[in-house]
Amino acid sequence: MTFFDAVGGEPTFRQLVARFYEGVANDPVLRPLYPEEDLAGAEERLRLFLIQYWGGPSDYQELRGHPRLRLRHAPFSIGTAERDAWLVVMRAAVDSLDLPPEQFTTLWNYLTMAANSLQNRAD
Repeated sequence: MTFFDAVGGEPTFRQLVARFYEGVANDPVLRPLYPEEDLAGAEERLRLFLIQYWGGPSDYQELRGHPRLRLRHAPFSIGTAERDAWLVVMRAAVDSLDLPPEQFTTLWNYLTMAANSLQNRAD
């Protein structure tokens, strides 16, 4: 069984990403990083990426190719404040899932690693 299946599949990742972007929409640090007026495109891309990464369907790759996360985030200035704001909003989204501790830790460790790796500006 994949992590994707173990946590409840697509509905779980839909909830996670929807909650995350609800927070982004109201965050003064994060919102300027999303140039689209409507966050729906960014929401879909993150949802599809996470679904694929955790063992679900590979729709992300079929639509966008290889994830290349650092390259895709390079145009955006991501320093400590942006990384920390992202983690705060994402933590609230992850907490909303009420995952068992082991699943929570697996997901949160990955998201923390990803946030740290995408920081591209020293403060």
